[in-house]
Order: sequence, then structure tokens, then C-alpha cells
Amino acid sequence: MSTWKRDFASGLIVLAPLLVLLLVVRWIYLHIASIPLIDALQPNWIPAPLEPVSRVVIAIAVLSTLVLAVGYFMRTTLGRLAEAKVDDTINRIPALRVVYNASKLAAETAISGTDELQNPVYLETWPGIRMTAFRTGKKTRDGKIVLFMPTAPNITTGFVIEVEPERVEDTGESVEEGMTRILSAGFGESAHQIPVEEERPPADDGPEDHRPGVGHPEKTAADRSDGDDGSNPAGGS
Repeated sequence: MSTWKRDFASGLIVLAPLLVLLLVVRWIYLHIASIPLIDALQPNWIPAPLEPVSRVVIAIAVLSTLVLAVGYFMRTTLGRLAEAKVDDTINRIPALRVVYNASKLAAETAISGTDELQNPVYLETWPGIRMTAFRTGKKTRDGKIVLFMPTAPNITTGFVIEVEPERVEDTGESVEEGMTRILSAGFGESAHQIPVEEERPPADDGPEDHRPGVGHPEKTAADRSDGDDGSNPAGGS
């Protein structure tokens, strides 16, 4: 590879993740800043250039306060009764209850979690071919474990798989390492990959010992002594 191609590739490797991160941050920033309810809390004394920033700060502060308040309320008996009433009401709506229960279960699993969620697993989908999946911590009625197998590099899509426990092999990796491999389409490095090193000559062999016609000193002496013990049929009398 020429020098300019190598420099271009190195620069692209550094800048591409930063550009993607900036796009994600910009998308989140614009959506938070466009919340209509923030206008009522927007102070009038803030300069116009700083209004988008203040909207984001206010939205994050309001959201954090609301989450903490609801979490504290759920610790009380009245809060648990209110949650049960909300669940019962939404479960009466045929279409909405599916989305509500799935979202609630996903949030509970992601936030509360289990130890099994920290262990990505290998699943042999075809003979000699294995794929990376993640435990959901759930089991079916017949004892099969439920796995989520994301697609690469888009992990927001994938497959929900039900398999026998003996078909699953732990990878020994963390969630970050498993996700890195999937998000990078297999090009990301993992701490569990075995480094490949070139084979080196033994420590007692110098570079000059491997030139054609030059033998090891000890081996040469040994060969000479073997030839002088009379066992060589070509030796003189």
C-alpha cells in the first residue's frame, strides 16, 4: 500500500467514529430541543443564541426529576397499586397491550438485568458454523432458553431464538466485546483473540548458524566425534 493510501485509511479510521458520534449527538440534541412543553419553562432572559442549549438542559433536568419522582413513588404501597391499575387498564386494549408489555419487559431486563445477560454465547447454526447471540434471561415452558441474535452491523434487528441449553456455548467475553465484534462486522479486535506471532529460531541459534554450509558448533563437534568412533564404514583404518 502506498503512503497516501495508508495515511488516508488511518485518518478515516480516526474520523469515521467521531463523525458517527456527532451525528447521533446532533439527532438527540435536535429532538430534545424541539419538545413543545419546554417553551413554558424557557426563561425570557436567556439570549437567543443560547436558547437551544437551554432547552436541552431544561428537558434533561425535567426528565431526570420526573424519573426520580416516579421511582420514589413506586417504592410506596400506593405506587405499586397505581402501577397495577395502569397495567390492568392497558392490558384491556388488544393492540396497545402488546407494545406496552414488550417495552416494559425489555426495560426491566435491560435495567435490572441478570448475570446471564453479561455473557454472550455461541450458537452453532450450521455444522462447523457458529454465531454470536445474547441471553435474555428467559425460558420457555418446555425448558428452552431464549436468545437474541442481532444482525451485523445493525444490532437493532435480529432474531429471537429458542434453543436447548446444551447447544449454547459461553464465549467468555463481556457484552462490550461481543457488541464490538457485531457492530464492526467482525473487524473489531477482541481481548480473547489469540495473537499470531512469527515463529522464531531457538535462543541458542544465531543467524549465522542458519546459513547454507554452516552448522551449529556443538552439532558439528558431535558429528565429528561420531565419525571417529569407527562406526563410519567410509573411515580409514
